[in-house]
Parts: sequence; C-alpha cells; structure tokens
Amino acid sequence: MKLSPLQTARYQYTPKLPGMLRNGISEICVKNGNATESVADQEKIAAQFPNTYGKNEITFQKGKNTSEAKKQVVGVILSGGQAPGGHNVVCGLYDALKATNPDNVLYGFKGGPSGLLEDDYRILDDDYVNQFRNTGGFDIIGSGRTKLETEEQFAVAAEVCKKHGITAIVIIGGDDSNTNAAVLAEYMAAHNTGVQVIGCPKTIDGDLKNEDIECSFGFDTATKTYSEIIGNIERDANSAKKYWHFIKVMGRSASHVALECALQTQPNICLIGEEVAAKKMSLAQIADYIADSVAERAAKGMNFGVAIIPEGIVEFVPEFSVLIAEINELLAGENTAKFNALPTWKDKYAFIEAGLTKESMAVFAILPENIQQQLFLERDPHGNVQVSLIESEKLFSALVKDNLAARKAAGTYNGKFSTLHHFLGYEGRCAFPSNFDADYCYSLGYNAFMLIQYGYTGYLSKVSNLSKPADEWVAGGMPITKMMNMERRNGQDKPVIRKALVELDGKPFQYFAEHRAEWAVETCFTYPGAIQYFGPAEVCDLTTRTLALEKA
Repeated sequence: MKLSPLQTARYQYTPKLPGMLRNGISEICVKNGNATESVADQEKIAAQFPNTYGKNEITFQKGKNTSEAKKQVVGVILSGGQAPGGHNVVCGLYDALKATNPDNVLYGFKGGPSGLLEDDYRILDDDYVNQFRNTGGFDIIGSGRTKLETEEQFAVAAEVCKKHGITAIVIIGGDDSNTNAAVLAEYMAAHNTGVQVIGCPKTIDGDLKNEDIECSFGFDTATKTYSEIIGNIERDANSAKKYWHFIKVMGRSASHVALECALQTQPNICLIGEEVAAKKMSLAQIADYIADSVAERAAKGMNFGVAIIPEGIVEFVPEFSVLIAEINELLAGENTAKFNALPTWKDKYAFIEAGLTKESMAVFAILPENIQQQLFLERDPHGNVQVSLIESEKLFSALVKDNLAARKAAGTYNGKFSTLHHFLGYEGRCAFPSNFDADYCYSLGYNAFMLIQYGYTGYLSKVSNLSKPADEWVAGGMPITKMMNMERRNGQDKPVIRKALVELDGKPFQYFAEHRAEWAVETCFTYPGAIQYFGPAEVCDLTTRTLALEKA
C-alpha cells in the first residue's frame, strides 16, 4: 500500500501525555478524591449498581507505583460511530500495557461489541499497531452498534473472557456504549469474574460531557474539518455573491457541533436546537427569523449568505415533535403495512389526514412534499420516524423561500434568493486527528491502562484541564455511575448516561448570542482553513472555541 506523505509523517508524530503520566509507569501513584453519586435518581441508580456505585474519583500523580504486579490480558472494543482519534486510544492503551510488562497481551475484538460476543478478535502487536498511529478511522479493529445490555450477553462475554484469561475490557464509545460498560462492569463484579471494565468518552456530537468530561474525543477534529469546509463555502459565497448556502451538520440530540462551527466561521445564521426548544419556536417563526436576515442583506445588495442547521433541529421544534409522535402512533403495529400498500401518494396523504389531529395536520400541510414523504421513509428498529433522514436544510430553505415570496407580494422584499444545500457528516468522522485529539486520545488510552493496573472497574478514563498545554493536563478516573440518571426507554425506566445539551447560559452560547445580530446582516465570515499539524503551538495545538470560552 502506497502511503501519502501526510500519513508517513503522522506515523512519526509522538503524542504528548499529561505531566504525571510522563514520569514512567513505576512513578505513577493514585490520589483518592471524594465519593460520588449519580447526577439524579440516586437511590434507583445505587440499587441497580450495588457493586460499583458511589466509588471515589481518583487522579494520578507522581509517586511510587503501588499497584499489584501481575500479567494483564486486556480486550479492547470500538463501539458506535467513528470519531477521529480512536486509533490513538488503542495505541496509548497498548503502549502503557507493554511498558508495564512486555508479556501483557491486548485482544482487539472486531466489529464492535459483537466481536466480544462472537469471540472474533485479533491479538495486537507492534507491527500491526504501528500502522494506525495518529491516523483517522476505526479500521484497526472495526466498530459496531451492538448493545451489551442483556444477562445472556453478559454471560457470553464472561465466558469469552474466561476462555482467554482476559482480566479487563476497555470500551471506547459514546453515552450509550459507556452506559453498557457500566452495566457490564456491574455484572462482572456481581459474578466475581475478576474482569474489570473501563470506558473511554467518544463522540463527535460533543454530548458526552459534564463537569468531569470536558470534551469527548473526536469533537475537536470533526468541528475543525467541518469548519474548514464551511469557511471554504463562505469564501465562495462572498466571491460569487449569488447563493444562500444551507449547511446541515452532525448532531441529532444536541447542537454542540453547530455552535462550535458557528464560533469558528461566523455564518449569517446558525440555529441552536436547545434555544428553539426553550423559546418554543414554530417552523414559521424559524423561517421568519432566517428570512429577516435574507431580506436585510438583500436590501444592502447582498443576495448571498450561509446558514448552519443542526441535524436534529426538527426534534427541538415543539409542534414538529408532536407531529413526529403522532406519526409514530399512526404507523404502529399493522398500520405500517396498510400504509405501504396504498398505491399513490394521494392515497397515502388521505390516510395521513384522517389519522392526524387538526393541529398536527396543519404543521404537516406546510411542509414541502419531499419532506412530507421523508417522514414516512423506513422506520428505526423501534418503529419510529428516522429524523436523521429528514433533509432539514432543504426544509428550512423551502420555508424561507415561501416566506420571502409572501414578502415580495406584500412589497416588503425585492431581493433574489437562490439556494444550495450541503450535509457535513461523514467528512469529519474519520479525518486525521488534530494534534489535540491525537494527544487527548493517546492519553485516554494510556490512562485507561493505569486504571486497570490499579484494579478499578466501572470507571471512565478521564483527562481534564484540557484548555491548557498537554503537560498540564490531569489524568485520573471517575465512576461511570456518576453521570447516570433514569430515563424512559422503549417503555421501561433504564439507567443511562445523561446527554449534555448546549447550555444557553454558558459562555460559548452567550458569546454567539452577543454577536449573531451583526453576523446576520453583515459579512463577518472567518476562514479557519485546514487542520495544522506543524508550526506554532498556538496554531497546531489550538483547542475548540467552545472549550476555550468555557475555561476562559
């Protein structure tokens, strides 16, 4: 395989570790912090996790290593969607494991959690691991979305671990995957299997975040990748001066990606789902808000602009959420087959009209026909609308077009409105990790092994103080149960990690809110350019605007 010059150079990059992890394995000791409790529903969470709940937070510091010297056989799993830096978590884990004892072994379970259940693995060695250092993707062992959540699965996992003498499992994933890690850790502890379970916080969406987890890995690289593209589009818009670009970005459950990209590129419009929900904004109000910007810019002779739309925006619109819920009920059970059997869209439309409330039908009726049809595409495994399939960037440009047509008819608008649409998703998930993500992920993996070596289970690998240079980062661990609450899932109350939404009183959103009125009318575009790997630290090791503002 022929390597690109960048790929060759990235193999040679040495990730930076937090200061206390640079001392050498023999000089790392543990400092105990406070006992923990879950963010909510403490009694219920404690009852579900009697063996792993309420443990202390810990940090690593310089001092004599007091961990038990024994051979470690560790399994690692990549779970869920790809995020830049995943390979470096594996590399950091591998390097710490081998530095502690060359006889230690790392099993890479293939294709996600299913690899553990199916005993499908690869034993990782120097030659293989070295091919993936500082590179994007999850192809070192592959990933998958199988959930580890049933007693039967846990029993199989325990047997596979026993077969290979595995002493610990590291699960690299998002909120659902780390919830599964917590439940698996509890099972392993309750059944005295001797198998520890450690999690690592991954998701480009940025919603695995709290007072302990300052940033999930991959978020930095993905938002920089998207912002480069958005900046390029802005420059083109400012050059051609004839298109409004509607750009949808990843982030179904939270708008962190959209907000960070807006902070980096200063577009004319950026919708924040959490604000839409808080203000109970309707589709018509959102369209009016965007149309105001279009009209004001047109009055200045600027018939062009850029709008950033979060992937899951429609779920934050109250009237649309009600519509989605009614559609899910409408197509429950045998009704899906009845609906799909109808021969024409006209017949299906009549079926829909008969089944929705008057209020929801009014919302449905204002949608462009292609969006109406997208609401009735294939369902998810639970029979629900797959909101991610809705082309919300096209929905809002169509609603704005209708709004502007009404203004033109009323004589209050006389501009031109031509649109282009983009969806930035897969472009960012497997990019070469930024120096920040390369360093952060390597540290998470290295730190995960230290948690294993000191006997912890049900913990998340934690690296904090991330807005500072890497030698000032603080490494340690926190019980996963600290992040959990009870939520209703598929008709049952289940313990899950609470998703972190954009905080409307937080510094990143407040900065955005203070400047967006000017951005909406003027051309204030900024052009971040490509991720930089070599050069001044203030360019190459720059963290996200979100993190910089939060820790300012």
